[in-house]
Amino acid sequence: MTSMKMGTSRIVDIVKSMQTFSRVDESAIKDIDIHQGIDSALLILKHRLKARRQRSTINVVKSYGNLPLIQCYASHLNQVFMNILVNAVDAFDEDDRPHDQLPEIQISTHWQESQNCLLIEVSDNGPGIPEDVLANIFNPFFTTKPVGKGTGLGLSISYQIVTEMHRGKLSCQSALGQGTTFCIEIPLNIAENKET
Repeated sequence: MTSMKMGTSRIVDIVKSMQTFSRVDESAIKDIDIHQGIDSALLILKHRLKARRQRSTINVVKSYGNLPLIQCYASHLNQVFMNILVNAVDAFDEDDRPHDQLPEIQISTHWQESQNCLLIEVSDNGPGIPEDVLANIFNPFFTTKPVGKGTGLGLSISYQIVTEMHRGKLSCQSALGQGTTFCIEIPLNIAENKET
C-alpha cells in the first residue's frame, strides 16, 4: 500500500509538471514564475539525470534569485529550458573521457534591475564544445549527433523563441574539457519591447 501511495503521488507530481511545462491553456503572453518552468523541465528529465553504466548521476545545483513575475510565452520558454538541459545531458552521455569530477549542471537566475531583464544561466562541467561547432550551434539543422538521434533544430528554435518572440538574447560560451554555459536574457515586459 505504501508503495502504491508513493507511486500515485509521483504520478500526480509528473502530471502537474507536464501541465506547468506545456501550459496548453496559455498561448498568449502571461505573467509567470520562471522557476516553475525550469523545475517542471527538470522533473520531466529526472529519469535522464540518473546514473548510467558510463556515468554517475548528474547533480543539479539551483541558485535561484528573488525574481518578479515575467511576461512571456510560457510554453515556448519552457521548450528553451528543455532543449538546453537535454543538450547538457546528451553531452555527458556521449562523453567517453575519464572523469575526476562528478557530472553537474548549475542553473542560476538573476534579476538585472538596471537593464530591466531576467538572466538565466545553465552551466555544465561536461566535455565542452569545439570552436568550429560553437560557431554553428544556433544554425538550423546543424547537429553533431548521429543520424536519427538529433534533428539539429532544438537550439535553432530556442534561439528564435528567445530573440524573436521574447526580444531577448541567447548566447553560449564553452571551453573544451571545462564545460558549457548558456545565457538567456529576457526583458521583464516583452509587450513593451515589441512596440519599440
